[in-house]
Amino acid sequence: MHAHPTLAESLLQAALAADGRAIEIPNRRRPAPAAGGASTEEKPVSSTVKTTETKPATSRNGASASQSVDQSKLELKKRNKAELLKLYRLMYLIRRFEERAQVEYTRAKIGGYCHLNLGEEATVVGGILALRPEDYIYTSYREHGHAIARGLDPKAVMAELFGREGGVAHGRGGSMHIFDYDARFMGGYGIVGGHLPVAVGAAFASRYAESPEVTFCMFGDGATNIGAFHESLNFSKVFKLPVVWFCINNQYGMGTAVDRASAVSEIYRRACAYDMESIRVDGNDVLEVLRQTSEVVEKTRQDLEPRFIEAVNYRFKGHSVVDPDKYRDAEEKARWNKNDPIGLFEHRLTSAKIAAEEDLNQVREEVQEQVDAAVKFADESPNPPVEELFRYLYTDEFETVRTNA
Repeated sequence: MHAHPTLAESLLQAALAADGRAIEIPNRRRPAPAAGGASTEEKPVSSTVKTTETKPATSRNGASASQSVDQSKLELKKRNKAELLKLYRLMYLIRRFEERAQVEYTRAKIGGYCHLNLGEEATVVGGILALRPEDYIYTSYREHGHAIARGLDPKAVMAELFGREGGVAHGRGGSMHIFDYDARFMGGYGIVGGHLPVAVGAAFASRYAESPEVTFCMFGDGATNIGAFHESLNFSKVFKLPVVWFCINNQYGMGTAVDRASAVSEIYRRACAYDMESIRVDGNDVLEVLRQTSEVVEKTRQDLEPRFIEAVNYRFKGHSVVDPDKYRDAEEKARWNKNDPIGLFEHRLTSAKIAAEEDLNQVREEVQEQVDAAVKFADESPNPPVEELFRYLYTDEFETVRTNA
């Protein structure tokens, strides 16, 4: 590493100097160990301490990570009303959170790219809740809902979208790179399919250490056409790694339909080339996703064989907030909108007389208050101090920028 200020640091010095603020960027190398092996180094900047001890996963804001739902509570029965309403609340929270994120993006509160989970709520909730707290989750850049489903505080998630210090990653990750190690939420990744090989590494580490966690890797249909997809599936099968590949087929990779880009549009069939068990599930049915995913995850936990799930749903909006979505006609959208996962679940709950409209309205009102509170928290959270621009860049160094008034 550089012992002297880098170009970026020099630019920061110049910018702050122009603002009348003198700064000093010291040598960023860690002090050499003292004689006898004792270290004189300062405490690392990051407050996160990683150990090998397995503890229940919690987010940095104190919210517990998602717990796996008991299989006995998957039935659509009145005795399961409380658990079923929890599923509904979580899906509805993700829906309203994402709709509000779109609004805040147009208000320039959220910068950069912003990809929404609208239409994917059942897939996200059913998939994430099938996991244990110690399981690792890797996902793509469309991950706001995934983070919330994992139990991360919506306030901290919204603040992360705003780029504020109160965010999950202290504003450093933004919309596409939400990360919380304590919750085993190993991040969204901005590069399509870039996280698949990383997930292989995590699963390999678990296998090597003979630890019980499963790696759950979520990705879109577009990622299945890159080389790393095939390399990752092959490696996981050859070495018998405890990883579940979870493909969210929302019908489009950016603006290209699956059947136009893939010789085999039924993506789960691709796993057969690696002699890997694979299934296809209705991604608009939260109970089906939860049941099937729970079974697959626990099988993998027991026999260490990788498995593949394709969840079929529909992305209600364009690829990102700024996508005008001109490549899909109104008839197609209307057809898929009839399968709105939240609307379908509402109908099932009321038709089975498990919940009345009053119950659902109460959930909606509480969720709206929760989303409003998240936006308020994000808006009032401070920006990361410019003096800490280089914090969290390295795992083996500390960086400080001292300000002299």
